[in-house]
Amino acid sequence: MAVYTDISDSDLRAFLASYDVGGLISVIGIAEGVENSNYLLITDHGRYILTIYEKRVRREDLPFFLDLMRHLSRKGVACPTPVPARNGETLQEIAGKPAAVVTFLEGVWPRRVWVEHCQALGGALADLHLAGQDFPGHRANDLSIESFRPLFESSRPRADEVMPGLAEALDDELGVIEQRWPDDLPSGVIHADLFPDNVFFSDGHVSGVIDFYFACNDCFAYDVAICLNAWCFEADGDFNITKARNLLSAYRKRRDFSEQELAALPLLCRAAAMRFLLTRLHDWLHTPDDALVQPKDPLEYWRKLRFHRDVTGPGAYGLE
Repeated sequence: MAVYTDISDSDLRAFLASYDVGGLISVIGIAEGVENSNYLLITDHGRYILTIYEKRVRREDLPFFLDLMRHLSRKGVACPTPVPARNGETLQEIAGKPAAVVTFLEGVWPRRVWVEHCQALGGALADLHLAGQDFPGHRANDLSIESFRPLFESSRPRADEVMPGLAEALDDELGVIEQRWPDDLPSGVIHADLFPDNVFFSDGHVSGVIDFYFACNDCFAYDVAICLNAWCFEADGDFNITKARNLLSAYRKRRDFSEQELAALPLLCRAAAMRFLLTRLHDWLHTPDDALVQPKDPLEYWRKLRFHRDVTGPGAYGLE
């Protein structure tokens, strides 16, 4: 469910009157995503997406996200392009909440991930990293290593309700990640949430990357680690080294890894698994029973973390 804010027909028409997007023909709520309300707008000029930003997205971060999408689009990255209103501003307001209109992207996200998807993703991710290198904006990563301990502490008292001994195990894992965290890896703008439902494909190619609302400045290899976790494990929990090899090989054809990045990759994958484990754990324990969004199983990422914990080098991910 991703329509949290209902808008009346009159309010929508009044809102769109400040844009040069044509006359409204129809509007359809999009029931995917968990952060914002999204509507497909069909006008006599084409199709657009209206995003209404809900409380989990800070208003002060929105200029960074919108400017980044505009920058990446100009650099050739297939991503939504914010549409300015007639006053030149891309950030507007509807129903008392910040909102933006962006271009519509063709394609569909893969309900089942194949090796070919991973290969196309690797190249697209490298292109995104390269295109963002001269982006002047900066946003710290809210879910960096510094956030892990406070996130854990918010769930520690009840963690063993999810799995006996989980609190102690996470405490130990966090200690290792914090102690070994690498410094001075190549960094820049990263997507930070590139799950399969945020990547559209058409004819085997990436036709669009969406949902930049976790984008930030951090090390590139951490973004790669997030993708390895999100794209390269099968439904039964097994790691698919062929998918990983294709993702990483396609990435390094566009932007090669440094020796330091390759050495740090197992720990970064471990940390990425910890990030999603902790956010899911928090939601699992703190989301009301009547909430519109069903929390996801945090133990999926505990199993992934345990896999990465036993990795000693990049060879386990298909690289020599």
